[in-house]
Amino acid sequence: MSEFFLELFSEEIPSSLQKSLREDLLNNFVKIFNEKSISFKKNSSFSTPNRLVILFEGLQKKIILKSEQIRGPNVKAPEIALEGFLRSNNIVKKDLIKKKLDKGEFYFFKTKSKKLSTQDLLEELIPQILNKIQWKKSMRWSDFSLSWGRPLKSILAIFDKKKLTFNFHHLTSSNTSFIDKEFEEKKKIFTDFKDYNNFFKKINITIDHNLRKNFIEKKLDEISSKRNVKIENNPKLIDDIVDLTDQPNVILCEFDRKFLNIPKEILIITMQYHQKYFPTFDKKGNITNEFLVVTNKKDINGLIKLGNERVVEARLNDAEFFWKKDKSQNLVKRVSVLKSMNYFKGLGTYFDKVQRMRKIGGMLSDELLISKDKVELSASICKVDLVSELVGEFPELQGIMGGYFAEAQGFEKDVCKAISEQYLPVGLNSKVPKKPYSVALSLADKIDTLVGFFGINQKPTSSKDPFALRRLALGIVKTIVENKKDFKLRDLISYSAGLYFDQGFEFENKSLQKELENFLMDRLKFYMKEEKIRNDIISASTSFLNLDQSVIIFGKAKSLNKFIDKPNGIDVVSSFKRASSILESELKDKKLEISNTTDPGIFKTEFEKNLYKKIVELKKYFQNINKDEDFDLTINNLAESKKVIFDFFDNVIINENDITIKKNRLELIQMLCKTFDYYVNFSLIDSRQ
Repeated sequence: MSEFFLELFSEEIPSSLQKSLREDLLNNFVKIFNEKSISFKKNSSFSTPNRLVILFEGLQKKIILKSEQIRGPNVKAPEIALEGFLRSNNIVKKDLIKKKLDKGEFYFFKTKSKKLSTQDLLEELIPQILNKIQWKKSMRWSDFSLSWGRPLKSILAIFDKKKLTFNFHHLTSSNTSFIDKEFEEKKKIFTDFKDYNNFFKKINITIDHNLRKNFIEKKLDEISSKRNVKIENNPKLIDDIVDLTDQPNVILCEFDRKFLNIPKEILIITMQYHQKYFPTFDKKGNITNEFLVVTNKKDINGLIKLGNERVVEARLNDAEFFWKKDKSQNLVKRVSVLKSMNYFKGLGTYFDKVQRMRKIGGMLSDELLISKDKVELSASICKVDLVSELVGEFPELQGIMGGYFAEAQGFEKDVCKAISEQYLPVGLNSKVPKKPYSVALSLADKIDTLVGFFGINQKPTSSKDPFALRRLALGIVKTIVENKKDFKLRDLISYSAGLYFDQGFEFENKSLQKELENFLMDRLKFYMKEEKIRNDIISASTSFLNLDQSVIIFGKAKSLNKFIDKPNGIDVVSSFKRASSILESELKDKKLEISNTTDPGIFKTEFEKNLYKKIVELKKYFQNINKDEDFDLTINNLAESKKVIFDFFDNVIINENDITIKKNRLELIQMLCKTFDYYVNFSLIDSRQ
């Protein structure tokens, strides 16, 4: 058994490209190895900022391709078809055999088994695999034709301790690699991965990104425990840093305590997002003036620590200056500045937007039973932070800083919180606004945006969503469902469109209402799927309720999904399926017509009477349900009907000779099915899952 080892050495590849390259390239190798019958025992991929490594262990030196029968054209096909088959397989007619199949008699050609050299195959396949790499962003340099994430400098390729030789654009593979990314004249010959890995380990370079991650996480924990501080769990930041270093080292730095007086979000954004540092927090969750930095070398003389502290100090000085200046600027007086700030072509300025948001928020305030004046005030000043220098420097803080500015100027807490939470939720796992004023402002903003962009036909396509409208729609769905508060969304969409018209904006999309309703319903279905609700249950719960009942749709689906494989759920589905299948079978006779009424006066058995009584009980239960329906209780009530339903079917002949009795019994079954459908459309539930 032999080892195949490939290293691609390039200029530093960004973290955003590195992970996908690592995974995609390995998957491409695995796929083509399986297609070519190249077996292996283990495979792995590793990367550093400059090196991508692919490793396969347990390959055979020779590959045996078994003989197989290749089907050709039908024996009755035109001669030209047969000639083409012979030519493409480099054979003559005497090599063919005839074989009868269900669809007729065909020519077949039996290939001979043969042995191939794995080395030869690899030299042929590797350039093909590398050419298939799909980069999100790539570049060309000099006069070379190769498009790669960053300039590719060398290719090291070894099989069975021998170098593989092939050409890939302007590069020729070898058994050497650069040992220092700064001084590329230093190269070394390698014979296998162990030799390669051990060499770099001796010079403190860790090739395996998993080991780097473990080291960084361990060091972060050690230092934070020693200093009695905490760091926020941030897997993305960890992964980014892992891909930016090959000799990681963690150091503790600090900034002047005076900066703790500015909003903590500014400190976090400065360190976490701009500099990729780890801010620290005390046991009460308050940010401290200490932060952790992952460097790419040991800080022997303390210069790296000093340099990082100076960078943070400079950025925080700017932030402090902007904070003091911006928080003193009167928010209400600055609303007029929004008139000179364009929102989007065809949708007016930000001043136009906040006027629309004021009115949508006012409409929402009626349903939330909150002060209309406070909602309108929140909407009026919610976008003023966009013209502040602080948000200009830290755009990630829009909304959040608006809340701080409002607080500094003495606005009520509800107003400040609504402004700071107006953009929530920002993703599938993001928290949603819970306070009524925050809910009103968040929904008003998102509804106005969706209506506007759909109105001017800037809708998402199957592959593109440049304005993140799917995320906005999901935000509406999450806010409504998680607050368990339904709104008349269809009316809000119509009202929002009217506000644009009132401002003089014309929409070219005349199907706006229907398209946006369908779009939001699709996002609700997506959200339900992410909550692990079965597809058939999603279909069953959304088939007869509309967007204004999103909370009910979600609640019913979630509850049914919880019980579907348990005794109660099984009883409900089996009861409905038994009834509906008999009804469907009997109604295949086109001559038989039944009405929507059942006559209890002509029941002949106690089983009919008992079933009718149970249906009446269930209908009464559904009619008395208010908005606070206990969905689990409803399923239990339906499940408890099973005995009465099955007793009826086990003891009553539906196909009665007396046509009046037969129709009455079918009407009773139809009444039962319609009663079950008060919950969801059970006909769409797949009982075979």
